[in-house]
Amino acid sequence: MAIEEATYTVVEDDGEFEIRDYAPHVLAETVVAGAFDRAGNEAFRKLFRYISGDNRSRHKVAMTAPVSQEPTGEKIEMTAPVGQRPAEDRWVVSFTMPASYARETLPEPGDSQVTLRQVPARRMAALRYSGFWTERSYLRHKMKLESWVRNRGLRIAGDPVWARYNPPFAPWFLRRNEILVPVDGDGGLGAAQNAEARKPEPR
Repeated sequence: MAIEEATYTVVEDDGEFEIRDYAPHVLAETVVAGAFDRAGNEAFRKLFRYISGDNRSRHKVAMTAPVSQEPTGEKIEMTAPVGQRPAEDRWVVSFTMPASYARETLPEPGDSQVTLRQVPARRMAALRYSGFWTERSYLRHKMKLESWVRNRGLRIAGDPVWARYNPPFAPWFLRRNEILVPVDGDGGLGAAQNAEARKPEPR
């Protein structure tokens, strides 16, 4: 089944790395404590309940394939990716809401631990990889991306985000994972050339 993804434009494609401009979007997110590997699973259940009808709108929504009607809250189509970022000793885990919704038109969560947040347009550096959902793999790829960003003459402008695009039952070698880092700067070859030009002359 095709799943809507967050909207972005690729500014630069450098093999496994990209610079992307993301459109404004809304996140449904929750904060959980615990180990990296377990935080996503715990938060996923809360967020999935929200998009499955645990909200205050209480609208009936006709579903297709199969056609059904349920007396619970309004159901929201799931999108990708599921994002996860650190918050001190806790993790903020988020679902990207469909582009058809604005912050004002989304139903309010029934769970007080689930919140909605408007995210403005922003530029992100991205590194895509496959493999297991482990903290070790996350940290290795995060360091690789941050090194690439600095070598391009860009400034890291926020916390890294770990994005997962596949369900847990997907084979590890087919999983699409990404590290996303907000950046300031123009990106592209020009930024790298400017960074090179600013290096002091050898003595």
